[in-house]
Amino acid sequence: MTSSLPLSTAEAIESINRSLSDLSNRTTNNQDFFENPRHFCGYVTRLQLLLNTLVRTSSSPDALPPPVQTALKGIAGDLANAVETVLVYRNKSKIFVLINCISLSDALQQRTIAIGAWLALTENSLQDHPELRKKIADLSREMKEILFKVTENEERMHFTLQKEGEGRETTKAVQSAIIMDLLRTLGIESDNLTELREQIKQLRTDLARSSSISERRILSSLQRILESWCIVADLSSFNYDIEMEDDVNISPFKSFLCPLTKDVMKEPVVLESSQTYERKAIEYWFQRCLEDYRDPTCPVTGQVLKSLELKPNIGLAGAIEEWINRNVDFQVKKAVEVLCEVNPQVDSVERVLDILYKILEEYPFSRYRVRNSGVVLLLVKLLRNSSKNIGTLLRSKALMALLSMAKDEESKKIMLDEGISRLAIHSLIGSSEKEREYAVKLLLEFSSDRAYCISLALEKGALVLLTSMAGNLVHPALSNLAEEVLKNLEKVEDNVELLAAAGRFEPLISRLCEGSDDVKIEMAYMVGKMTLTNISREQIARQCAKVLVELLYKSVGRAASLQALYNLSVLEDNATVLVDSAVLPALMNILFKNQDASPELNELAAATIANIVSNPGHWELASTDKKGNSMQSESVVSSLLAILSVASPQCQVSILHILCGIASSPQASGSVATHIKSRDGMKSIFMFLEHPEVEHRVHAFRLTRILSECFGQDLADELKPFYKLSFFKEKLLDDQSTHGEKSDSACILANIQLSEEEVKTVLEANFIKWIVTNLKNQQRSSNARLSRQVSSMVEGLVGLLLHFTKSLNPPSLTVAREQSLMTVFCEQLSFPSKPRVKQLAALGLKNLSEAGRLLSAAESGKPKPRGVCAALVAMCGRPPPEPSTCPIHNAHCEDDSQLCLLKSNCIRPLVDLLTDEDTSVQIAAVEALSTLIVDTSKNLKRAVDQLHQQGVVDAVIDLFTEIRPGVLQERALWMIERILRVEGHSQQYSLNQSLVRALVEAFKHGNANAKMHSQEALTNLKQISGVSRRDSSQARSQGR
Repeated sequence: MTSSLPLSTAEAIESINRSLSDLSNRTTNNQDFFENPRHFCGYVTRLQLLLNTLVRTSSSPDALPPPVQTALKGIAGDLANAVETVLVYRNKSKIFVLINCISLSDALQQRTIAIGAWLALTENSLQDHPELRKKIADLSREMKEILFKVTENEERMHFTLQKEGEGRETTKAVQSAIIMDLLRTLGIESDNLTELREQIKQLRTDLARSSSISERRILSSLQRILESWCIVADLSSFNYDIEMEDDVNISPFKSFLCPLTKDVMKEPVVLESSQTYERKAIEYWFQRCLEDYRDPTCPVTGQVLKSLELKPNIGLAGAIEEWINRNVDFQVKKAVEVLCEVNPQVDSVERVLDILYKILEEYPFSRYRVRNSGVVLLLVKLLRNSSKNIGTLLRSKALMALLSMAKDEESKKIMLDEGISRLAIHSLIGSSEKEREYAVKLLLEFSSDRAYCISLALEKGALVLLTSMAGNLVHPALSNLAEEVLKNLEKVEDNVELLAAAGRFEPLISRLCEGSDDVKIEMAYMVGKMTLTNISREQIARQCAKVLVELLYKSVGRAASLQALYNLSVLEDNATVLVDSAVLPALMNILFKNQDASPELNELAAATIANIVSNPGHWELASTDKKGNSMQSESVVSSLLAILSVASPQCQVSILHILCGIASSPQASGSVATHIKSRDGMKSIFMFLEHPEVEHRVHAFRLTRILSECFGQDLADELKPFYKLSFFKEKLLDDQSTHGEKSDSACILANIQLSEEEVKTVLEANFIKWIVTNLKNQQRSSNARLSRQVSSMVEGLVGLLLHFTKSLNPPSLTVAREQSLMTVFCEQLSFPSKPRVKQLAALGLKNLSEAGRLLSAAESGKPKPRGVCAALVAMCGRPPPEPSTCPIHNAHCEDDSQLCLLKSNCIRPLVDLLTDEDTSVQIAAVEALSTLIVDTSKNLKRAVDQLHQQGVVDAVIDLFTEIRPGVLQERALWMIERILRVEGHSQQYSLNQSLVRALVEAFKHGNANAKMHSQEALTNLKQISGVSRRDSSQARSQGR
């Protein structure tokens, strides 16, 4: 009794009449189908008669007693709501009502009870009308005691639909049972699918505006189930669409088909309802009923089953078996005929293969018939056929049929004898995914046998193709199948090495890490002798390095482990992994302390260490023994030098390699070179410079070059008593020498200090010409990225030219001009090379420029010639025109003088070096540019103006403002101080706040020279008062 009351009694009576009219006027197909609205309408008919009588007891509605008026208003509201519920029953689809039957029933019951309560309110007001009062009391009591029920079928269907709304997947059998149950609940004949389709169509209209996900799922599920149910079994399809003889062309009887699956039954069973079903289909239905907490029913009859007993229908099963055998025999016979044809039609072969596969899968007991008919041999023969007519589609279907036949052991033996493995492997590279899928499935079927796994692994290309397929994630299904085949192959010990050779290292790694000592040693031998890719080396090292190091301490496994570790150490990236696994102490123990170690083991240990230290890395910080000595320690270097002379030739090569590696490290080079020198190791190394074997010489030359970078003069002193310096020159000129020997010889000669006499002897004119020619050849033939040896050769040759320019005399100046050395140096500035080459070239330009300045100064000081020419000048009154002078040298510089940076176009390349990342290159460039500004120059302003035009001034100032205190800052500051002596430039840069701040910082924090130069520069900028105004004035007067 919660309805809102109308405004007046008259309106209430009008509302009641309108609701009663709606119930009586609307007639639909659903009107008499559901019991609850029909029952309610019976009460409404009685209610209408009583209310009419009640209203007539008074002259007007407002004259009715107050309780009656209140009751009428309440009845009007609840009746209107009840009518809305009844109209849902009538106007919505029956399926919609079933979905909501419980809530509709509850709503109708609540409204009916409420109306009965309103009627009871009128009883005390009808004392004068006892008969009416009695009828109203009876109706009120009945309505209050009403209990609307949902029928058992409706309730069962309601919960079934709700479960469908949960989105659960259902089998075909369960779907069929649901449709049968729904048809029965709706009162629709099983063959009247049109009416069911209309009900679902109406349901779609009813749910058009529904926001319920569950209701949407129910609609979608019913549409899908109906579509599947509407596919009526075509009995003729069981003849496999092949022309049959009349006595064989027998279609299955309808009783052979399961009502749920619509397929011929394989195991027919009978329920207590006497209905026959396929066992699996009815079991699926029973399982669904139990999951939904409902009593299992017979799908066809709807009968609730008391027992779930399934009795085999022996008679029907026998009839079906006889029909199947008869048809299978004929179909197999027909397939043999088609496959035996010389040139069969592709369509016929395809159809036959489909039929065979269907027979084999649906009737497994018939496989022996197919085998005995010779079909297996015919299918293998079909796969061997390389004709273009036998495309990937037929091969995939033949493999599919053979896969089904492989479940028969005798057929499997026939296939293996006929070489099915090779054919399946060939199909692994088939053009269609289906062909590859069935090929790998066939291999998976066979790989359950150990003997077959061994033979399959030996088949050419099998493991490579399977490994590639397993790693191809583009086709995950194929990848998973190939992975299963490989896992079966991995179980066989004999296949481990073959799998590893194909890139499948997991079995080897797992046995190496987890196997017994004997197994670990066997796996280590495999790793040692295999040819590995870099990825494989990294994978094995990361997982097995510690195990291999542990084996080094066991005499039995030492040889195998050493060979494996050497193989892994070939990859540079493995150095860190091996060092972290504590391999260095174990290797050093074998090399230095193990007296029982054979020469072969020592060679492997030394070669492995050499690979590890070939490049700078983690080994620089690692300990090599219990005392914590590192590779660059004096102890290790001394031990290496001690065994160098007594080791086997191959071990000597590795020791020299080790010394080169640790001496090449930026972190260790200084200390290693010092230890070699202190232990008199230079002489030991020099012994190998003329060794007959190339490897010994290559490492000896390289190590000598490294030592020359640290101890140039000491090395020269060591060499001179035993070797002539011309030895390295001869090596450099010898065509029989390796490129490494040549490049290292050039660097050694460039690094050691030579006296003026040695320069004249070694660096004579023809040798200089040879050097220049080779530099030009290197520049023409080399790519942008130079190899290490080519880069070293260029460095050595440029260093030799730098030697030549350090002490120039008139003959050597002539050579410098003839060979265009300034141009050669300048070309190296822009040529892609390492910083050291650029530094040497810039210093060479500095030497040549300085020589040019001195030569110009000397020539400018000579008196002008007098005599006949002077007399002619006096007679004519006009001297001949003088040639233009260089703004740098204030003298005439030829365009090809090779001693003037300006005329040789070297200034711009030097300016570009000011932005180089290497500080030593920047210093060399500043020093070269500094030769263009001289304290005593009488033409300073002209020189600075020229440098400003060339961009030198701005570049040097930019460099100065960005660098930190040091040599480079001091060199740049020297140039800036002299540039600012020129008044015009000092005024221009006085507003450059970055320059001023940098000068102030240099004045505060620089050394004595920096402070002096910065003070002078700030004075010239008029930022501070000069300490000596006289000196400043003199400097400015010189600038003018």
